[in-house]
Amino acid sequence: MPENKVHIKPGTAITGDKIIGEARRISDKRVIKKSGRHQADRIELKRNAYCIIDKPLKIHESKFNK
Repeated sequence: MPENKVHIKPGTAITGDKIIGEARRISDKRVIKKSGRHQADRIELKRNAYCIIDKPLKIHESKFNK
C-alpha cells in the first residue's frame, strides 16, 4: 500500500465526495454562492488542521489536471 503524502504548501487543494477534517478550532458555517442558484457551505479549520479524502470523486481525475 503506498504512503499518503502530506501537503503543507499554502494554496494546495484537495477534492473528493467525502473529506474528513480535524482541527483545534473550527469556524462557523458560512453559505457561499456557487453557479446559478446553487449554494454551498464553507468552514475554516485552524490550528493544527488535518484533512483526508474518505471517498474520492467518481469522475476522472484528468478533468482537474489540465
